[in-house]
Amino acid sequence: MLSAARWAACITRFLPCRAASRGRPRDDPRMAPKHKPGLQTRSGEETCGPVARDRSGAVTITVHAKPGARRSSVTEVSPEAVGISIAAPPADGAANTELVRYLAQVLDLRRTHVVLDKGSRCRDKLVKVTTSLSPEEVLRRLKEESGGGGAPS
Repeated sequence: MLSAARWAACITRFLPCRAASRGRPRDDPRMAPKHKPGLQTRSGEETCGPVARDRSGAVTITVHAKPGARRSSVTEVSPEAVGISIAAPPADGAANTELVRYLAQVLDLRRTHVVLDKGSRCRDKLVKVTTSLSPEEVLRRLKEESGGGGAPS
């Protein structure tokens, strides 16, 4: 049986209450997220749209994979994720292997420097790049590959 304090902690985690927001209404601008692309977030990540630097110093890329395409290509670079068509079926990890190979080719890196961190069984993935490239440089190379304006302004 749960103690009263433990029960209260469990309930407040799942139910929205005024205690969780310190008495502020939900539409209060002070409750909005504070991070913006290109700035540092509270968790210590430097973000640049779908590309960020995590606490360990590695660059992470949020990818929306589209397996089963005729050829691998970067289809879009949005603020949420990088859309990548993958020329492999979504079976037996073939699409994940092709995604890592293709990203290593686009970023001009070795395959060992590009690792699938999260999302091995879904379309939304987190890819970790363990080199000295900056998030801005990774984003520039991805945009260049997609044809979305490679020249910096």
